[in-house]
Amino acid sequence: MEAPRRDNALDHIVAIMFENRSFDNLLGRLYQPGEVASFEGVTGREFSNPIPDWAADGSGRTAVPYGVASGMNTPSPDPGEEYQHINTQLFGLIDPPGNRGKAPVDMQAPYNAPAGPGRPPTMDGFVTDYISTFLAEIHRQPSFDEYAQIMTGYTPAQLPVSSGLARGFATFDHWFCEVPSQTFANRSFFHAATSTGYVVNVDPADSFPLHNTAETIFERLDAQGVSWRVYCDPPSHISLTGIIHASRLLDRFRTNFFSTDQFLEDAAAGQLPAYSFIEPNLLYGHNDMHPAFEAIYPGVDIDPPSSLLGGEALLAKVYDAIRSSATPGGSNAYNTLLMVNFDEHGGTYDHVPPPPAPPPVPSAPVGQMGFAFDRSGVRVPAIAISAWIPERVVVTSEHRNTSVLRTLRERWRLGDPLTARDAVAPDLAPVLSLETPRPPEDWPDAVPRPVPPFNPQVVPRDVPLRALSKATLCGVLELGKGLGMRVPELNKDVDVLRGDGLAIITECFGELFPHLHGE
Repeated sequence: MEAPRRDNALDHIVAIMFENRSFDNLLGRLYQPGEVASFEGVTGREFSNPIPDWAADGSGRTAVPYGVASGMNTPSPDPGEEYQHINTQLFGLIDPPGNRGKAPVDMQAPYNAPAGPGRPPTMDGFVTDYISTFLAEIHRQPSFDEYAQIMTGYTPAQLPVSSGLARGFATFDHWFCEVPSQTFANRSFFHAATSTGYVVNVDPADSFPLHNTAETIFERLDAQGVSWRVYCDPPSHISLTGIIHASRLLDRFRTNFFSTDQFLEDAAAGQLPAYSFIEPNLLYGHNDMHPAFEAIYPGVDIDPPSSLLGGEALLAKVYDAIRSSATPGGSNAYNTLLMVNFDEHGGTYDHVPPPPAPPPVPSAPVGQMGFAFDRSGVRVPAIAISAWIPERVVVTSEHRNTSVLRTLRERWRLGDPLTARDAVAPDLAPVLSLETPRPPEDWPDAVPRPVPPFNPQVVPRDVPLRALSKATLCGVLELGKGLGMRVPELNKDVDVLRGDGLAIITECFGELFPHLHGE
């Protein structure tokens, strides 16, 4: 290969987006005090959350201190991640009091939000919300040990790939997701800098696939003739990115959506597009790093032994594919930036209050549940990997998930900001600060811990779909209706069995994303 040039450092951008982990939960112990000039972590500091006086088991305590996760599948069950739950986590409020122990769809206004704008988050409601969520899902109050797990996070030894890459390149200790809510809204912001006023996944079910009409960065790339692909890890049958932006990307489902097997081939051949977006497997045996779900259905093997370990293995595979790519004139280790991102914190604890944020369209009316989109979501992990980044970099300035979108706009001159949100998001180019790149042989090795086997074929067909899987299925069905297809009616408040969900997807939508089926 000819000598690499800084001008080509961002010829290719790859972003892989995992699920539902806060910065403290995943990387809060990345550095010891004094190891680097500045790091907003948890080591050597004391954090806690109060136990509400209505908790059945306080075990003689008034607060839960922050500690280390005892296993690789915590917290279990999954914390609350909807807007209503995040309000309680950030502000310690359950308002009205009748929202306690209720499912989000049954909660009433003001949905646990504080009165009036501008109130700083106190970050002291994670224990309160976890007990309330547990009560709503398991139909009993948790013991102290059951709810104390919400106040835990991981060590570098537990997550050697994520931690090794964060230490080997750059991490951001003030990187925030865009919405204090769940998956669909945050993933929409990642590529459109808005969620068209929607806050939760499927209330109503047709919100994102039919009515999220915001322009995406994919269309800007198309308009300039810049290549892009979305890669989904098997056995994904559909792309969450595609469903969330179906009103804009439907005609690209057949041409731009592929499996990660194709990503590995493209990387090896030096044929990665200018922009690659990678979705982990979000189905059974998921490797998306999402917290466990199976505790809601005791005795049913829904989750893998650890989605964190599975996610680490996927990240190592993607990293190794880029590191070993050495195609002259194509994509290679010297001209590719790999971003590791998370859509949201998913209810896991973080101690840094999210900052205010500009509404995407200041003149627009308030969104769902009266939310004005004037504050950020919670701090999430973000890692930047490039030959042009020194090791042990901690970026302390505020960044956000739309920073990737901003970087794409700047790199390929894709026009004005999509909204006021990506207008204020910092570009990532300055993080690539070296004058001479680091040769790939000097990069850190990514060696994941062994991933216990999980065979999705053994998951009973008569168990209910995971929440995210069901949300995606409901969205797909609404998209089918919008396309004039004959699809079954589903009640979003009633469980959908795994076998039924897979049959519906196969029968009705098997051709929607043909390259995810090996075609």
